[in-house]
Amino acid sequence: MTYKGRSNCGELSLSDVGREVDLSGWVDALRDHGDVLFIHLRDRSGILQVVFSPGHTPPEICERAASLRNEFCISVTGRVAKRLMGTENPLIKTGEIEVLAVALSMISKSEPLPFPISEKAMVSGTGTKVGDLASEDLRLQYRYLDLRRPAMQDHLIKRHRINKCVRDFLDEQGFIEVETPMLTKSTPEGARDYLVPSRVHPKHFYALPQSPQLFKQLLMVSGFERYFQIVRCFRDEDLRPNRQPEFTQLDLEASFIDEEFIYELIEELVVQMFQIGGVTLPRPFPRMTYQEAIDTTGLDRPDLRFDLRFADATDIFKNTTYGIFKQILQRGGCIKGINVKGQSEKLSKNVLQNEYAKEIVPSFGGKGMTWMRVIGDQLESNIVQFFSKEEQLGVIERFQAENGDVLLMIADASYEVVTSVLGQLRLHLADRLNLIPLGEYRPLWVTHFPLFEPTEQGITSSHHPFTSPDQINFDPKNRKALLELRSRSYDLVVNGEELGGGSIRINDRRLQQKIFQALGISDREVEEKFGFFLRAFDYGPPPHGGIALGMDRVISMILGTSSIREVIAFPKNRSAYCPLTQAPSAVAREQLAELGLLDLGGTQSLPGTEEQSDPIGTLSWVSRIGIDDGERPFIAAALKEAVRLAGLVNEKAENEEPLFLPVNVINRTRKGSFAQTSPLAGNGELFKNAPLLKGNYFKVPSILE
Repeated sequence: MTYKGRSNCGELSLSDVGREVDLSGWVDALRDHGDVLFIHLRDRSGILQVVFSPGHTPPEICERAASLRNEFCISVTGRVAKRLMGTENPLIKTGEIEVLAVALSMISKSEPLPFPISEKAMVSGTGTKVGDLASEDLRLQYRYLDLRRPAMQDHLIKRHRINKCVRDFLDEQGFIEVETPMLTKSTPEGARDYLVPSRVHPKHFYALPQSPQLFKQLLMVSGFERYFQIVRCFRDEDLRPNRQPEFTQLDLEASFIDEEFIYELIEELVVQMFQIGGVTLPRPFPRMTYQEAIDTTGLDRPDLRFDLRFADATDIFKNTTYGIFKQILQRGGCIKGINVKGQSEKLSKNVLQNEYAKEIVPSFGGKGMTWMRVIGDQLESNIVQFFSKEEQLGVIERFQAENGDVLLMIADASYEVVTSVLGQLRLHLADRLNLIPLGEYRPLWVTHFPLFEPTEQGITSSHHPFTSPDQINFDPKNRKALLELRSRSYDLVVNGEELGGGSIRINDRRLQQKIFQALGISDREVEEKFGFFLRAFDYGPPPHGGIALGMDRVISMILGTSSIREVIAFPKNRSAYCPLTQAPSAVAREQLAELGLLDLGGTQSLPGTEEQSDPIGTLSWVSRIGIDDGERPFIAAALKEAVRLAGLVNEKAENEEPLFLPVNVINRTRKGSFAQTSPLAGNGELFKNAPLLKGNYFKVPSILE
């Protein structure tokens, strides 16, 4: 057969009954009934049943069809027929028809599959959800097979449609797509750069762009006025479940605009993007300042699908005699809380006191929690007797408390601790009590972020150093005043997820230099890193601003996938590793020599070299456990003995058969049937070697989902 007249499996229908068609694709599933063989043939358009039967298929073709296996690539010629009544398959779009095969061509065979690919049962009411049958790393290792699955192809096809929607919409709005460099200069933008060594310029490096920030601003200086790009960006950031070292963002910039232009433009665009996934977003998007978001939800990306907003109770207890509150307020602290409406039955006294107050809140970094339940229009708790009648009435009124409500309050000398702990508690309760409605989308603009954030060394930019402040008359040396500045920035948040952010930019060289001074960047460093950029500001830069949307996040939310990796063709795993190509990988010494990287640092030691040269130091460094000088002799002796025993095992392995254990393997656990807290935890001894603490728990990096 030729492919010129090929029909698509998923596009045939009852109107094609009687037609002779040529099909090509992969064997998705087989069902052998002896003389009759049924297969599902799959191509990008869908799945169609093909029947090989002695009644209409030549004997030699039936014999050849008997050797078919899953994922064989084949071509079939046959006649479209209506299925007999009662044999239709509602699980596939073409379930009312089938093709009676008269010719078969075997294009290529397939090895046995590492995991099932078929997602459609051949018989109604049967089948398994394929995505749960293989680990993610196995799927990524054989990504070319995983991408054959209709669900994965649907994700990428819809991603294409969404990208096309973006391009069509912005083209209509007068935006021009311009490509910016992938090899550029390393500049501080908040994350670590991926560096690319130059062979032509030894011991010099390009950087892969964290964003096209400087170039898109230069395009505004160039007079293009409206620019966009669906661009690849790279950030060497710490690991998170839904983060990739390389990602795609919609980047745009416009001249002679203000914030309102961005709000209106992006709202209309995002609404159209979500419609491709069958989601209708409510408009207009509400707006909330950064400060209001922190005050009422504890996060700068609040999830508005449920209530549980904070109420401030600080003034209610200003004259309290309750010792804990009194001490906190004397230290300038605050008291905030939430009303969990109608959940008294689910949040019993035992759950509140022993689970939340003693375990969950400390794990969030809180020192304690005050709880009250409303029973018979009265407050009930183990400390309510310490509050005056006026304080109790004030709490009921402030929290709008009614019978069956549960009030949870956090008090601390630190405002940041109160809002952080209560924000985590808010999300925990919403998840536990199923307060988050399924299928609902609540977009939000968060605005007026702080321009700067404090660090141990000084201050840093909350967004990036090119963000315009809300006022230009400030002293770059006054740290307190700098931390009070707000920026003309904005984030787009949907369901508690930040989908993008941007700002109105600085277009005045003197103001930009003041920002660099505030950040402690020397004139020499400014010239070295940003000289080319600032010189452009000497030639009439227009007012401009823009935004970037994380396309992986946006598309994942539109399609409702569990991870952004489900909408990326060839992603890295949670460890920023590619199981398919096994990247990153070592390179040949000759390549390093050609790039001048063998002795780039001269005699300077690399981080961790000293620790790795000392076996005890290596053990301490890898295990993150401190070893005192008094412990070193014992550890050294144990290591020496371990090396000796390993040598014996290695010697036996070379000269004798491998050792094996003749007894059955069983699990051996500690005696006892109940959990108990170690006394070393109570006196703090257990935590002496912890690298970091969070409440009464070891704090470890958040790598796993």
